[in-house]
Amino acid sequence: MMEIFFETKDVFQLKDMEKIAPKEKGITAMSVKEVLQSLVDDGMVDCERIGTSNYYWAFPSKALHARKRKLEVLESQLSEGNQKHANLQKSIEKAKIGRHETEERTLLAKELSSLRDQREQLKAEVEKYKECDPQVVEEIRQANEVAKEAANRWTDNIFAIKSWAKRKFGLEENKIDKNFGIPEDFDYID
Repeated sequence: MMEIFFETKDVFQLKDMEKIAPKEKGITAMSVKEVLQSLVDDGMVDCERIGTSNYYWAFPSKALHARKRKLEVLESQLSEGNQKHANLQKSIEKAKIGRHETEERTLLAKELSSLRDQREQLKAEVEKYKECDPQVVEEIRQANEVAKEAANRWTDNIFAIKSWAKRKFGLEENKIDKNFGIPEDFDYID
């Protein structure tokens, strides 16, 4: 379809393209509109609405300029990539300077490895004694205090229900305790 535009260097309406494309290029008439729309979407064909009609055109010079711009962009990307590659190669060469395997370097690498192992052992030991950390101990104390307050609140509720049951039903306290499984030493937590 692009050949039709480039050869004629003319402006067409959709109905013109639906007549010309099947005759000259063998494009099925049913797909002309879709192909034309995809070319417009890709920026290869220009489309402008004038009045109630859409006009389509594509000139070889525009395609040539588009290819030149694309080529310039790709060439600039290539040169940037080559420059980055050269800089990285220089960095590698600089990093290799002074890294020859010497006896001193080998000893220092072994010492570094042993110090890292020692650090990991110390971390594991610190983790083992974490429950003795003052902050952790304080958090546990606060959690215990909350639990103690909750237990005393429920104890208070039980005493209130026992008192209500004694007044309402005239039951003795030891019978209420026995029927509901409340131990004799049941009391608030200090």
